[in-house]
Amino acid sequence: QVQLEESGGGSVQAGDSLRLSCAASGFPFSRYALAWVRQPPGNERELVAAISDERDGAFYADSARGRFTISKDNAKNTVYLQMNSLKFEDTAKYYCAAREHGISTLPSWYNYWGQGTQVTVSS
Repeated sequence: QVQLEESGGGSVQAGDSLRLSCAASGFPFSRYALAWVRQPPGNERELVAAISDERDGAFYADSARGRFTISKDNAKNTVYLQMNSLKFEDTAKYYCAAREHGISTLPSWYNYWGQGTQVTVSS
């Protein structure tokens, strides 16, 4: 019954902004850590950002810090990724992931995954 569904991807120009959303159901949302993980074509997965209510915790990859902001709305069971100043190298399929308890920086530690949403950044 656990479901994660991403939305908000699209094609944009370098320097533009985009906000991704992930609607979750089937688990106690507020007690799980949520993450955004991206996978460029032919490249490895990279955890971009993660968030947990525990200690108001948040994590950002070096590539995202200062440009991306992760947030969540427990009332809506939704996690967001606000992406500003997008670059060519941000092009990837972005996945929403969840795991019980606290944040992990490793994608393999997350138990539940959405189908992903494509983000393409061009000049």
